[in-house]
Amino acid sequence: MLKKFKGCLLGAAIGDALGMPNESTSPNLNKMKYGYRRPYKGHPNEGLNPGQYTDDTQMMILAGTLLADGKYNEDRYGTALRELYARGAMRFPDGSISAACEHMMKNATGQKGVKSTTSGCLPLAAPFALAFPDMNEACERAVRAANVTHTHPAAHAAVSTFVTLLYHSLHETPDAIERAVQKALVEDEVLGGKIRNALALEKEGMETETALLKIGNDVSVFQTLPIAFFLISRYTHPPDLLTVSANTGGNTDTIAFLCGAYLGAARGMDALPQDLLDGLEDRDRIELLGQRLYNVCCRKLE
Repeated sequence: MLKKFKGCLLGAAIGDALGMPNESTSPNLNKMKYGYRRPYKGHPNEGLNPGQYTDDTQMMILAGTLLADGKYNEDRYGTALRELYARGAMRFPDGSISAACEHMMKNATGQKGVKSTTSGCLPLAAPFALAFPDMNEACERAVRAANVTHTHPAAHAAVSTFVTLLYHSLHETPDAIERAVQKALVEDEVLGGKIRNALALEKEGMETETALLKIGNDVSVFQTLPIAFFLISRYTHPPDLLTVSANTGGNTDTIAFLCGAYLGAARGMDALPQDLLDGLEDRDRIELLGQRLYNVCCRKLE
């Protein structure tokens, strides 16, 4: 179980770093290359080196560290996020994250989040799925965290759905994917329907390139989450899942983040390619955070 906790966070960060240079680009499934790459000149992430991650992993680490320290609440999370943004340290942040941080910088009180369906809050699912041994509490707490930046019910439904997938994958529950689909259908019928349709396309054997056109790859949870479900159902070989998800274009850093988090949660850190672990920014820090969240979860069980 400890290897699964570490694997979930490490896999998420690996996926994020692999997708980083391809964020906002066109799909590149016909000329894929394995491993970390540098962004092209003029890309919003051009200042990052191969193996560095984006704002997705930054948010995962930020919330996860507060949870591990026993200091998490929404005010502290919002303050830490705002400070990261104010320093100019956030890496190509989601537009909704930027808007929420701008609101927090201008107003000390009141609602700061925006009514957005973008996927910027999805990375929060990982640390909350690890820190809380009760799945319902993990979902509830993750949604409250997401609400700091995203107030739209569909964004909340997406966070709950991904928490559910990670939780059941960690605990090796049979039909983890189907349980997550059922959660999505209860929380948001449209989102659940899109995920179910994506899985149906995969079961039919539709080619990935064609499915990507039908499902989409934009920053909305209505596309990012369904294509991630398609990919984790299609590709069982870890290097294939990580490589393909990182070359889907569009919101590919978050898509690959989700696929990597699932891979690590389901199969543990030993399933992650060693060369990708070795080349990952802050690998030791992220692995230690997995250890610390495992300790938090064990204490709650006691």
